[in-house]
Amino acid sequence: MAVLPPNVSAEAFQSAIRELADAVGPEWVFTSDEDLEPYRDPYSPMRDTPRELLASAAVAPASVEQVQQIVRIANKYKTPLYPISTGKNYGYGGASPNLSGSIIVDLKRMNRILRVDDERNFALVEPGVTYFDLYRYIQERGLKVWIDCADVGWGGLVGNALDRGMGYTMPFFREHANAICGLEVVLPNGEIMRTGMGALPGADTWQEYRHGYGPDPAGLFPQGNFGIVTKMGFRLMPQPEHYRTGLIRIPKRRDLIPAIKIVNYLSDSHMIGEVFYESPLRALLGDAGFRDAANRRGGADDAELDRYAAEAKLPAWQIELQFYGPEKTCLANWEYAKERFEREIPGATFVDGESLDVPLTEEQLYNPKPWFRNGLWHRLASQGIPSMDAWSLVNSRSPANPDGEVVAHAGFFPIIPRSGEAVFKAQRVFGDAFHDLGLPPFNAALSTPLVWAMFAYQMVFPVPDGDLERAHRVLLHLIRVGAENGFGDYRAPPMYQDLVSSTYSFGGNALRRFHETLKDAIDPNGILAPGRGGVWPSAYSQYRLDWDREA
Repeated sequence: MAVLPPNVSAEAFQSAIRELADAVGPEWVFTSDEDLEPYRDPYSPMRDTPRELLASAAVAPASVEQVQQIVRIANKYKTPLYPISTGKNYGYGGASPNLSGSIIVDLKRMNRILRVDDERNFALVEPGVTYFDLYRYIQERGLKVWIDCADVGWGGLVGNALDRGMGYTMPFFREHANAICGLEVVLPNGEIMRTGMGALPGADTWQEYRHGYGPDPAGLFPQGNFGIVTKMGFRLMPQPEHYRTGLIRIPKRRDLIPAIKIVNYLSDSHMIGEVFYESPLRALLGDAGFRDAANRRGGADDAELDRYAAEAKLPAWQIELQFYGPEKTCLANWEYAKERFEREIPGATFVDGESLDVPLTEEQLYNPKPWFRNGLWHRLASQGIPSMDAWSLVNSRSPANPDGEVVAHAGFFPIIPRSGEAVFKAQRVFGDAFHDLGLPPFNAALSTPLVWAMFAYQMVFPVPDGDLERAHRVLLHLIRVGAENGFGDYRAPPMYQDLVSSTYSFGGNALRRFHETLKDAIDPNGILAPGRGGVWPSAYSQYRLDWDREA
């Protein structure tokens, strides 16, 4: 299974490996099949095929100086590198590279928490720091700040933010790339650069004013390949005094349009945290007639679904709101939300949820009353607490997958506008896409948006598990159909990053050409993560996947 880096002889590769061992210690250079197994994508649709993306080796530095040495060795032998923080993001490729034969730079040993300030509300960490690590650090010291957690707490804050991961609290914090404030980066020539106020010697505002002076290159590093991030600052959420929830039920399908307008106002005014939309009409899916109506080609008929809802005495939609802050403020914001819905949507009804002082007790955390829509990991994440609970959904041995079969685990997450009209269009477009593929329907008319991003929605369209080739076909089709309708994927496993990048094609792919011009200028040997984010240096441009030809 061993693969060599492209255009590198076996002799040159062995020389590079010896020099890497001298730089970091031989026990931290991995070349055997057994040692490289963790750097494979366990859920790749190309698993165990000639097209699987495989590493040639892995190296685990313990310091910035060792990262610099690794980069210089890579330039000397022209061996491509692929940096990871913890490599645990199995929904998006895990630790596997974009280019087979790359050497993985595993930053897990660089796991120092350098600073946490709960008066100015920030942290500075190295890339090996996990959500669990930072949470324990904060709890042990009694600090009054929260982290915004990804689904699974074993992941690294730096890697998740660099892949634009998202979480579950207030809008600014749950879009993790937005919460970045200050980067230290090893550049492709081995130099160290700090962004923002970190470039000013002696400044103590590195995690407070991200831009510094002049152009701000910090945005080039998420989903990019312009350097290896060795330190990252984060803005942290001050621990609130109180937490409240409330449920709003609206009777008709088209009521979602004014409801979303109200929710947008509440969110943009920083009155609410993450919002959960749901359709109680899912309770009717046992009825074959309703199931057909919810999955009709060309989109559902509003009046027909409203008739089913009225007969079953169910609302078309329900919306759960979360409030953080002083108790009086939480209550006032909930009362304001009810007033707006009552005034603008006839028939809206309300259920008071929980009203709890923070931090919650163990009983309150694990036994939410009177209701809480989502799983335990959502409950914990809503309180800034990382967990592994979400892993049970895809773990190869779990109640959700009792046979222990390793299956494709990838989803399509398009960005859509924050409007009810856009939600209905996405339901129709992707429902029809499943019809076109001859796949079982997925109750498209009941699909609801995710409110992770600050100013946009995402929707999840499932990729069937169990058949790798089918999963591959479905992903290709959904990415293309989404792009044709203005719904771009925001995140993708390495195998699909070229296709996703190619769909952002305004001006003859001017954005990608701009990125690749920069890439060639600062990384002339193309050694850092060639292909990541669809950005290929000239040295490896022949490895870009032409998905039009592949189709």
